[in-house]
Amino acid sequence: MKLKQTLLVFVPMLLATTAFGQDEKWNVSTDYSYLRFNPSLTGLQTRSFNGGGGAVQWNLLKFVGIKADLQGYGSTSWTVTYPNPIVTQKGTVPAGTYRTNGNMFTWMFGPVVRFPASRFTVFAQTLFGGSNSNGYGSFIKQIDQAGGSIVGSSGTQHPFTMAAGGGVDFNVSKVIAIRFGEVDYVLTRYTNPLISTNNQNNFRYLGGVVFKFGAQ
Repeated sequence: MKLKQTLLVFVPMLLATTAFGQDEKWNVSTDYSYLRFNPSLTGLQTRSFNGGGGAVQWNLLKFVGIKADLQGYGSTSWTVTYPNPIVTQKGTVPAGTYRTNGNMFTWMFGPVVRFPASRFTVFAQTLFGGSNSNGYGSFIKQIDQAGGSIVGSSGTQHPFTMAAGGGVDFNVSKVIAIRFGEVDYVLTRYTNPLISTNNQNNFRYLGGVVFKFGAQ
């Protein structure tokens, strides 16, 4: 009896809390984005990218949506000093200090699982797509100018990129929400110009405003 009584009280409360956010058909978000990029290069530490972008999400069902996510990051300066020449699998890096700049742009698409409630919407996602950056190309150019040579290197690359994570939106009304935070693991597969490692394990944070449409 206690279980039935509990369910009779809890279920209507749950339905009431989800009713506020369940009518949203699609949304458009704009955001600030921070990306902690791990270049996986000898002597070159992880770097911070600051930028922003937006996304469009179509909610197929109450709990399932499809998202298209676009983010751009401004130029970030990288500096590394090699006191001695380095012989790698792909060539030689002369001793010296290398100062380069790199930017990045990402485009990803994929499913979103969402849990709308009266004031908060929690979501999880897995996105797939690509990105480009001139960071590695800029570094190779500096090596060439210093008299070195790296075999098989390229300028701007466009590798496979994916993100997995989630976040929380605060529902201000039926048409506006504040994205308190979205945190993602981001995998990029840029060809490392010095060794054969092609995976970079990165961290991403987003925060911004969500505009919701299709609510009844």
